[in-house]
Amino acid sequence: MRAHSATGLLAIVLIATGCQTHTGRTAEGAPQAVATTARVIPDEWLGRWDGPEGTFLHLSRTGAKYTILIQDLDGPRTFDGVDDHGRVRFVRDGKTEYLVAGDGHASGMKWLADKKNCLLTRAGEGWCRD
Repeated sequence: MRAHSATGLLAIVLIATGCQTHTGRTAEGAPQAVATTARVIPDEWLGRWDGPEGTFLHLSRTGAKYTILIQDLDGPRTFDGVDDHGRVRFVRDGKTEYLVAGDGHASGMKWLADKKNCLLTRAGEGWCRD
């Protein structure tokens, strides 16, 4: 019985060790380039996107940082954003929000319902180019 327990324990240790992820470091401890599959924000997102009633969004990038200018009925506001796995993450009024690609139907806005190329933040807020 003792041999079976030792064998089982050894198997568990080997499996757990084999499941560890690579740290991206060389034997000397220096960081090493590790390939990533994270999606990045396409350059096609940059520029102006129009919404209903004169509202718009303008997205620009400097290095890895994004600037989001949102012109709504209350006036323009600017937010700093970062790439977050294929979407732009930013904070507005203390709440984390995401700018994502979608269509007008997903915006939930009748003015954009027939549009196909849009950026959205939440239901009731979106901007399109077509």
